[in-house]
Amino acid sequence: MPVNPWRDLRAWQERLERLSSHHAESWTPPIDVYETPDRYVVAAELPGLAREEIELAMADSRLTIRGQRTAQGTDDTHYHQVERGHGAFSRTFEFNDKIDLDAVTADLASGVLTVTLPKMPPTPRRKIDVR
Repeated sequence: MPVNPWRDLRAWQERLERLSSHHAESWTPPIDVYETPDRYVVAAELPGLAREEIELAMADSRLTIRGQRTAQGTDDTHYHQVERGHGAFSRTFEFNDKIDLDAVTADLASGVLTVTLPKMPPTPRRKIDVR
């Protein structure tokens, strides 16, 4: 993937925001993003979330994943240790290539959401005849 300093800066900013705002009411699921010659793939670990609790939105070449995992237990539950995050999360990814929005797919299996974003094929060159 070509180097994009603005994307890299935004990624660092998101990491810093997550570190500074990390508390019991937010969490950040681990997400892998990779590219092949004809598509981007986003794989997010979302254990415990049902399909109805995940929202995906596409705008141009930008994917946003949102969701919320509710805390387990009741008012009389006393936790001794809490390491699994809960609450709302939102992550946005911007891609360098145009995405074929009609061909985007999302699959949730074994707690992993996999979003496949096919790239738009390049516009074929058009020969222009000179008259």
